[in-house]
Amino acid sequence: MNLKHLREIAHAGIWKSNTGLVQLLGLCPILAVSTNLINGISLGLATAVVMAISGAVVAALRTLIPYEIRIPVFILIIAALVTVLDLAFNAYLHSLYLVLGIFVPLIVTNCIVLARVEAFAAKNGPLSSAVDGFAMGAGLVWLLALLGGMRELIGTGHLLNGIDMIIPSAQPLRVLPEAYPGFLVAILPPGAFISLACLIAGKSWLDARAAKRAAQARPAAEQPASA
Repeated sequence: MNLKHLREIAHAGIWKSNTGLVQLLGLCPILAVSTNLINGISLGLATAVVMAISGAVVAALRTLIPYEIRIPVFILIIAALVTVLDLAFNAYLHSLYLVLGIFVPLIVTNCIVLARVEAFAAKNGPLSSAVDGFAMGAGLVWLLALLGGMRELIGTGHLLNGIDMIIPSAQPLRVLPEAYPGFLVAILPPGAFISLACLIAGKSWLDARAAKRAAQARPAAEQPASA
C-alpha cells in the first residue's frame, strides 16, 4: 500500500466524494445537528471515529464473515463501537450528550457508515479501510463545521456557542457587532436546507472551474517544445 494511493483515498473522502455534498447521504443528522459549530464538529468527529475503527475491524475480519450474514455482522460491529462512544459522551461530556440527543446512537443506522463498510472495507485491507473511513468522516466534519458555523454566525452573530459544554470556563465568540439582531431563519430548518444548497452549489462551481483550468492547460502541455 503506497502513500499515493492513501492520499487518493483521503482526497476522495474529504472532497471528491464528500458524503454530504456529493453523495447526499446522512442528510437528517447533517441538517438537524448543524445549528452551531460545536454541535456539528462533535457529531462529525464521533462519526469519523466510528467509521475509521469499524472500517479497520471489518477489513481485518472480512475473510471470516460469511457473505450471507455480512450486513447483520457489520451492524453489530458498528453498534458496539457506537455504544462505547455513547457511554463515553454520557460520562465525560454529559451536557453535550444531552444536546446531541438521539443522533449519537443513530450513528448505527447512518447510511454513511454502513455504505463505506459494505462498499470499501469489505473488499480492502485494514489500513486503507481505516484511512477511507476516517477520510469520509473528516469530510463530514468540515462540512458540519462550515454549515454549523455559517448558520450560527448569520443566525446569532456568535461563533462557538456551547463551547462551555466542552471547556467549562470558555465563552462564545461574538463576531458581528452587538447591534446585529440575528437572522432567525438561519438556525431554523429552512436555513439548514438553504445553507447546504449554497455549499453544494459552491463545490460544483469550484469543481467546474478546476476542470476548465485543467482542460485549458492540457493543450499547452501537449504542444512540442519550440526549437
